[in-house]
Amino acid sequence: MTRTALITGASQGLGAAMAKKLAEDGFQIAINCYSEVEANAGGAQVKAACEAIGVRAECFVADVSSFEACKEMVKQVKETFGSIDVLVNNAGITKDGLIARMSEEQFDIVTNVNYKSVFNMIRQVSPIMMKQRSGRIINVSSVAGLYGNAGQFNYSASKAGIVGMTLTAAKELGPRNITVNAIAPGFIQTPMTDVLPEDIKETCKNAVALKRFGTPEEVASVVAFLAGDGASYVSGQVIVIDGAMTM
Repeated sequence: MTRTALITGASQGLGAAMAKKLAEDGFQIAINCYSEVEANAGGAQVKAACEAIGVRAECFVADVSSFEACKEMVKQVKETFGSIDVLVNNAGITKDGLIARMSEEQFDIVTNVNYKSVFNMIRQVSPIMMKQRSGRIINVSSVAGLYGNAGQFNYSASKAGIVGMTLTAAKELGPRNITVNAIAPGFIQTPMTDVLPEDIKETCKNAVALKRFGTPEEVASVVAFLAGDGASYVSGQVIVIDGAMTM
């Protein structure tokens, strides 16, 4: 039976790379996009790339910060593909600012998209996986969630919360043969880091032992490992992917 992977925020950056890598491994791909505009642009490109590899791929529009939107999307994915075998909670945004100047709106939107979405998606997908008695859940945290980062109070909090959810879900869902893990990327070359000023980029690179940003493909390879048969006994782990920046 062909397995299906659902990836949130998969129209660009890390999510797009994950979709393509899992397609190479034979997964059918459910590409979550925030809007129809996103689906018709980046989402359509990811869909075409996955189909060129030889697997079925479809775009599903949903704001993952909405519980009801996630419920409807998961229903559609299940009806379309028949199963959901891998869930990658990748959707994320930043609204950076110092604590003393951060607005409630900045805090709420980041925690809703980055953190609450993980609850929304696991809540909707886990009953399907429990009935299947198999599944892989991979949550995208960040080194900011493990070590903090000045100017990212909201982002760091959201990513730290994902770690707690990962550990608890691994314990709760393990008896049904469902593994739950998190990855914690450091500086990765994505649209999110492309907008940084050049001097900031150089400072960041100098903090990394490998003296470069990681690539989305390098992160996707770790996700593919966790989704594959070789990681069947790996659960409740947080894998840091940061080029030895935080050791």
